[in-house]
Amino acid sequence: MTEVSVDLGGHVVTVPKGGLYDQYRMDTDLDAVARDPRVSSVDFFRRLPKTRVDSPIGPTLTPNFYYRISTARITMLAPTRAIRTRLPAELAPLQIAPRLGLVSVMFFRYDVCDIDFYTEAAVGVAVRPARHGGPGFVDLAAALANDHVHSHVLSLPVSTEIAQVRGHDGYGFPKWVTKIDVDVDAGRATARVSNDSGGTDLALSVATPAQTRYPTGECVSTLTSYTQINGAWHSTLSQTNMLAAGSTRLPRHLGLQVGDGRMADDLRSLRPTRAVRLDVTTEGQLALHMPVPTCVQNPNGRAG
Repeated sequence: MTEVSVDLGGHVVTVPKGGLYDQYRMDTDLDAVARDPRVSSVDFFRRLPKTRVDSPIGPTLTPNFYYRISTARITMLAPTRAIRTRLPAELAPLQIAPRLGLVSVMFFRYDVCDIDFYTEAAVGVAVRPARHGGPGFVDLAAALANDHVHSHVLSLPVSTEIAQVRGHDGYGFPKWVTKIDVDVDAGRATARVSNDSGGTDLALSVATPAQTRYPTGECVSTLTSYTQINGAWHSTLSQTNMLAAGSTRLPRHLGLQVGDGRMADDLRSLRPTRAVRLDVTTEGQLALHMPVPTCVQNPNGRAG
């Protein structure tokens, strides 16, 4: 594959020559994407106009559009005492029962995207929404009813330079580049994240739950992630348009391998106990908005 160099806020990265980023610099022609046989529709994106903003990586357009994605996520119970040791003081775990919170391991494959193909993995924690000081069960009920989860990510490796620079400098996420293989289809979801020596950091092999197809725009979930950029708190909104997805509660026979590496260390530190849900999306779309400043209230009542 021939590559070209581009500048992102002083960082020089390479992207595929003739790819979407090389051609459009985030201002992608939706009609051109609609002709890609891997993309079933672009109607979801026609309702989300892009805006030009200044960012730590220079002027850019937001949201970042992902036209064909597949994902696998394992959600597990973990003691809030362990979770609190990994959260900034300003954030609090979302409790689903006394002394129990939720942590997730996630794998992503982005086949068609404004910044071209890449893969990604994450270890994250469900947290209470910023500035909410009421009872925790209210936040839990709202998250379940609205399918809007708030999170803090501990690990977020990616497979390409442009995804790392944009994610780290532009969004404040803990990103680094490594080899990540993700393959999700109607039969099975497999993934492997390599560590610095080429061994296994995290890996997954699990049967895909039965998939339900949805018309575009009918099943849209949202996620708000909290990060710090230059010492100031920001929130990042992502919207997932699920086109074919399925879930299993209390999944069994999970082939999750926790090896040696940064992700494995983060997951072990959270002391997860049992898996409560497996979610697999064989076809979806995503709109990732640029982060915006937010006020985060810490447990002592001070804004951060």
